[in-house]
Amino acid sequence: MNLKITLFEEKIARAIDELFAEDQPRTLFAPARYTLSLGGKRLRPLLTLMAADLFGKEPDDAIDAALAIEIFHNFSLLHDDLMDKADVRRGHPTVHKKWDANSAILSGDAMVIEAYRYIARVPESVLREIIDLFSNTAREICQGQQYDMDFEKRLEVSEPEYLEMIRLKTAVLIGCALKIGAVIAGASRHDADYLYEYGINIGLAFQLKDDLLDVYGDPETFGKKIGGDIICNKKTFLLIKALKNSGKSQRETLEKWLSASDFDPEAKIRFVKKIYDELNLKLITGNLIEKYYLASLDCLSLISVPEERKKDLIELSENLMYRKK
Repeated sequence: MNLKITLFEEKIARAIDELFAEDQPRTLFAPARYTLSLGGKRLRPLLTLMAADLFGKEPDDAIDAALAIEIFHNFSLLHDDLMDKADVRRGHPTVHKKWDANSAILSGDAMVIEAYRYIARVPESVLREIIDLFSNTAREICQGQQYDMDFEKRLEVSEPEYLEMIRLKTAVLIGCALKIGAVIAGASRHDADYLYEYGINIGLAFQLKDDLLDVYGDPETFGKKIGGDIICNKKTFLLIKALKNSGKSQRETLEKWLSASDFDPEAKIRFVKKIYDELNLKLITGNLIEKYYLASLDCLSLISVPEERKKDLIELSENLMYRKK
């Protein structure tokens, strides 16, 4: 990654480190600081700064919006982990495991309020547009999370339903992060929309890559247990595709493991992964990821700034495409 992006990342890290530092009571804000301290890719705030820079604006002018995006994203993860009963996030105990469920709920609520405080600091000339975009995105993320929970109660979920769910749950915040940076920078409506669509396609590829890494990733670098989605019957693209493409014997094996309430987790992962291998789902998922990646580059090509200025986003796209975690 080039020096400019590294400087953006350092700027974001310093600003995040100051969040909630002096706020009381500590029992409310410590879980929020803990969540933010776990790091992760900082992808969304980075994209906000990169979008502002793309259109010639000083990244400092977009830092408050970038922080709002990152606070909101981590709030959504905190509540998501609670609803999924997940034990580990980024290689560390989740908030509800380290504290308790009530702390996760209330600290998450405080984080979303803080996110709105930061997004309200954008220039007044674009405040209404950005608040509307941010609020609509927040609503869409809730829709996506509800679809995700609804899918847990259904055996059959179609590919279009799943792709719409991950668009809402994951991709829209990436698109929002980029578009907010573009709007702050004074980009034309067409360019801001093209950048949003770039983000949607990258977001879809990003989540599909997560699905793939959960099965085929290296546990040392992935930051979560491999096979976690298999253990909890999460409707990922791979499982949906397996249920659709499986033969009679494979289908019976999948349904047996999906309905089992008492099982050896390692055995379940091993048998389900074997079916994924037989159905060539690693390649099929990889091809879909590449489709969205190429679509994102098409959107980027339509933006009316010199190609030289797009190189950072292209490099970032490649890093996401070939990431190991």
